[in-house]
Amino acid sequence: MLDNRGFDLWADEYDRTVQVSEDNNLYPFAGYKDILNLVLNEVMKKEQSHVLDIGFGTGVLTNKLYENGYHIDGLDFSPNMIAIAQEKMPKAILMEWDISKGLPDHVKEKKYDFVVSTYTLHHLTDEDKVELIKNLLSVLSKQGKIVIGDIAFQTRAGLELCRKASSPYWDPDEFYFVFEELQVSLAEFVSCEFYPVSHCGGVIVISK
Repeated sequence: MLDNRGFDLWADEYDRTVQVSEDNNLYPFAGYKDILNLVLNEVMKKEQSHVLDIGFGTGVLTNKLYENGYHIDGLDFSPNMIAIAQEKMPKAILMEWDISKGLPDHVKEKKYDFVVSTYTLHHLTDEDKVELIKNLLSVLSKQGKIVIGDIAFQTRAGLELCRKASSPYWDPDEFYFVFEELQVSLAEFVSCEFYPVSHCGGVIVISK
């Protein structure tokens, strides 16, 4: 796993690196633009809503929302990526924060119509992902949703097939979503839907 210094070094090349993977339909970013579009379309069902973006990176997704009048808060642990995104979104509230520490106080005090996260939460263990999602429920508005676009699979068998096919590039320090397992862990608290996009990615929509 990259630490925040690693992501700082990667910041200027991040978008190009993603494009190479996507253009060649390769793990880990196959379907990247379609996944972001699904997330974007879900959020844009409610105009000018309040959005928290966890791991916003260079602002590829949230800048589109920002340009359409959405109120953006964001958390990311790379100062260089924050600087790139802040230039695009000068009025957004962007904070340097390591999400493995939970949620910062100023976020806990707010309510959001949407919490979005793209290609970030796979850095958390499965247990920590579930715990974070439970914590995020407390900052959702009454009809709020959590929308996650990430490396994700319907089943553990699907993950294993991708791991074998992508073995030269597979990152053993990352923890990818297995929807069926996540759904079981959250069944008591939320409703979950999964929209697979590529052989290694999709969108998870979570609502109370």
